[in-house]
Amino acid sequence: MGKLHIIATCLCAAVMLNGWAQTDTTLHISEVVVTSKLTYREVIPSQKLDGEQLSRLSAHSVADAMRYFAGVQLKDYGGVGGVKTVDVRSMGTNHLGVSYDGIVLGNAQNGQIDLGQFSLDNVDEISLYNGQKSAIFQAASDFASASSVYIRTRRPRFAEGKRQNWKAKLKYGASDLLRFSALYEQQLGDSLCFGISADALNASGKYHFRYRRKNLDGTTAWDTTAVRQNGDIHAARAEANLHGTLAQGTWMLKGYLYHSRRGIPGAIVNNVWRRGERQGDFNTFVQGQWQRSIGNVFSTKWLAKYAFYRTHYVNRDSTILPVDNRYRQQEAYLSTANVVELLPNWSASLAYDLRWNRLHSDAYRIGGTAQTPVRFTHALSVATAVDYRHLKAQASIVETYVHDRTGNGTTKHVDRLTPACFVSVYPLSHARWLCLRAFAKQSFRMPTFNDLYYTELGNAALRPEKATQFDLGVVASKHHEQGFLAHAALQADIYYNKVRDKIIAYPKGQQFRWTMLNLGRVDIRGLDVVAEASGRLWSDCVATLRAQYTWQRAIDVTDSSKPFYRHQIPYIPRHSATAIVGVQWRQLTLNYSFLYTGKRWNEQENIAYNYVQPWYTSDIAASWKVNWRGTEWRVMAEVNNLLNQQYDVISNYPMPGRNAAVSVELSF
Repeated sequence: MGKLHIIATCLCAAVMLNGWAQTDTTLHISEVVVTSKLTYREVIPSQKLDGEQLSRLSAHSVADAMRYFAGVQLKDYGGVGGVKTVDVRSMGTNHLGVSYDGIVLGNAQNGQIDLGQFSLDNVDEISLYNGQKSAIFQAASDFASASSVYIRTRRPRFAEGKRQNWKAKLKYGASDLLRFSALYEQQLGDSLCFGISADALNASGKYHFRYRRKNLDGTTAWDTTAVRQNGDIHAARAEANLHGTLAQGTWMLKGYLYHSRRGIPGAIVNNVWRRGERQGDFNTFVQGQWQRSIGNVFSTKWLAKYAFYRTHYVNRDSTILPVDNRYRQQEAYLSTANVVELLPNWSASLAYDLRWNRLHSDAYRIGGTAQTPVRFTHALSVATAVDYRHLKAQASIVETYVHDRTGNGTTKHVDRLTPACFVSVYPLSHARWLCLRAFAKQSFRMPTFNDLYYTELGNAALRPEKATQFDLGVVASKHHEQGFLAHAALQADIYYNKVRDKIIAYPKGQQFRWTMLNLGRVDIRGLDVVAEASGRLWSDCVATLRAQYTWQRAIDVTDSSKPFYRHQIPYIPRHSATAIVGVQWRQLTLNYSFLYTGKRWNEQENIAYNYVQPWYTSDIAASWKVNWRGTEWRVMAEVNNLLNQQYDVISNYPMPGRNAAVSVELSF
């Protein structure tokens, strides 16, 4: 059934592409404000989803939307409020940098950013870059990650004669989901505008599922139909932005607040449901950026941020000792980036970042003394870019110095140099529709505070986890002023990644006693293919297609004496694919999205006992817009997991079956 479904999806896409071959198309783009030609020179194209594409998806959060990028694996523990993290090209979640409106989000405690906390209602674009963003005019920390996600929120835009925008949206769906969001924007002057957005989410998290497990001989071990418990969530988010323009420059000030209380739906093991875990989060930050150009020769950018995160974790499961821990994180960040045009086609940049992290928790105790680790991170980057005829090239090197200090006087120092080089070549002298690209990069990630200092688990002697990346790709892109097919693009990349000194939990010999050690080495080879097309099927009917396929061989090469040597690492499928097909006819929009994840293993050994079945889901959505008395109304209905497949993303955490939602949005 799964293979037939994949074949049917591909046939539909082929028929649509064939139908696009002969129509005229007019494309409309949003207003673009150019402040300096130095700000951006793309060498390695990114994968992007813009605001209109995001609004058509059956996605609630940034994490849900990122499932449609090539090379991305989403770790989803189920339900509306379940934790959602992203792994890109099998490098591990901690190697991914997440930037929110130009400044990297931090989590020194465990290095993971829960992307499920970021709503799509105020997001204009999500971009994924492997290696790093193709720009030398950026903060030093942007050069340091193995891959990066850039989340850009909405900047106020006003129609001619308008000085205010209002938007409100109400959504109701399965699991008793009720979400309300609102947006207000105000033009304060010719060079100043203000925007505020907020949303509230409430859901019981309950959904029906069927859970089956078989013995190795094929007989049924147990078969259960039940309702998922302890997945409720109550969350609120508020965000305010102040945007200004200068002579050859811009500035922005942002305030952000997120608060939630939620249950953590536990694993189902031996027909036992755990309902004791609860988590409360209070996250807030203030950040600002200022950018100015002096002619076309020099540009400077300054970034600053202060963040405070508070987490309260409680586990009252009667089968284990009760847990009641509080974590309070603080972060301060200051950055400056400067770029100069040395020659008309040659520029160079210098950037410096200072980041301060502090964590206080009653879970960090050694010898009865509470630990309060503090980390200072200094990053200095030098980069250069050349754009000459058929060649674009960028090179950078980052020196990162990290100094840790704990309450008992323990200190740790790390100093690393990480270079990178990116090249794009346009081999055809008469056109630029074909591009060949390549990059090589080294990066590392520091052990987190949990890795180093967590009571009875941390190991202060841990070394950083190092990564080396190689990529070779091709991009073909065509735009037609006439004909059915308005736009078509294909990009394919083969890559090789190697991770050394991978940090893993390892038993110390005593039962239930573990520690963190640098024991892992992972060899990763893969292929990413992304295809896009858009055009008119007939008058007033526009169709779009986006599809991606990923093949990965990510194997453990740590120790040849181990039984799992050269086995695929846990939860990384060899094959995965997604497709999004959209059709818009006048005010009606139809959207179909498909996700496929191949077979995986939930432990290091690739044996039958650890086998996790492939899964696929189909989602459909329809929306209708109407203008009435100066107000635009939009009604949307969606059905997710249309074929009601019962599956796990993470073993023993069942995902929802077929579910539906409706929403109403008005703007004026």
